[in-house]
Amino acid sequence: MIKSASELRAAARQSLSGMWGGAVVLCLVYLLITICVSSIPVVGSIVSLLLMPLGFGLTVTFLDNAREKSGFPVGNLLIGFKEYGRIFGTMLLQGVYTVLWTLLLIVPGIIKSYSYAMTPYILRDEPQLKYNAAIEKSMAMMKGHKWNLFCLQLSFIGWLLLVILTLGIGYLWLAPYMASSTAHFYNEVKADYEARTCSQAV
Repeated sequence: MIKSASELRAAARQSLSGMWGGAVVLCLVYLLITICVSSIPVVGSIVSLLLMPLGFGLTVTFLDNAREKSGFPVGNLLIGFKEYGRIFGTMLLQGVYTVLWTLLLIVPGIIKSYSYAMTPYILRDEPQLKYNAAIEKSMAMMKGHKWNLFCLQLSFIGWLLLVILTLGIGYLWLAPYMASSTAHFYNEVKADYEARTCSQAV
């Protein structure tokens, strides 16, 4: 049994306590890079695609902080480029699978996106995994937990309204809050998966 959405948000706030400034700066830098790159005429979309490991760096920085309060160094955005082929290839494959399922029908695409959601965290924790192996591990972890992740994301709806009221400025605080909550969610799901796997092996 994993923690509820309210418990995960509380854990996220604890992780971010005293570190909101660094988290906001990290997300702001990431947003500025992605917005500037995507606005480049003609080649913007291609360059954005090649820079997908930046998103990995952002995600795992929140994971590391959730575990050890290690902070939010902006340089961590480049973590994914140290293993560019493994990170880029897996994230690209994840994106392709999601798009293909969405082209079939919207709902299956959404469901699959939840199944694949733990992939970047798995890439961080298990450096021997890549491509389909990492995606399949995410699918196994998320069995029975896709609804939990949906509820966690839905619990931020009040914050989304605040973002609208602040003309988007509030997103700089919402993004770290959601990223940290999802990192804690992964830790819970991973522990549950390992417990289930051990019980099945006995």
